[in-house]
Amino acid sequence: MSERKPVAEGLFTWPSDEPQLIGARCTGCGVVTFPAQRSCPSCTGTEMAAELLPRRGTLWTWTVQGFLPKSPPYKGPETPKDFAPYGVGYVELRGAVKVETRLTTADPAELRIGREMELVILPFTTADGDELVTFAFQPV
Repeated sequence: MSERKPVAEGLFTWPSDEPQLIGARCTGCGVVTFPAQRSCPSCTGTEMAAELLPRRGTLWTWTVQGFLPKSPPYKGPETPKDFAPYGVGYVELRGAVKVETRLTTADPAELRIGREMELVILPFTTADGDELVTFAFQPV
């Protein structure tokens, strides 16, 4: 029986009706990272606490991925024949962390810096008969 599984463990809560990204907060200086890290990139402290990040944020910047990615984690099941350009951007969550993410649209009419965005979970590929899912952000 096939299952829906995250593309990588520890990226987001799953299964969940309202999934959240899993980051980490430095207990020393308060810096938030995503994905979660074992040490702080700001103060080099090693006391990091898991932190669920908000589902909504604002689009900080974006572009269109116009060519087929060459390697994981960005390479999916697409081939040169069926590849379609997609949006990629940074979404700022609570002013604490900017998350590099795939966007659900590449339409410039739907994307603008400062636009409110919301986390969604999308199919990515299949492996060993299971559907692997990943996160993306869509305009609200």
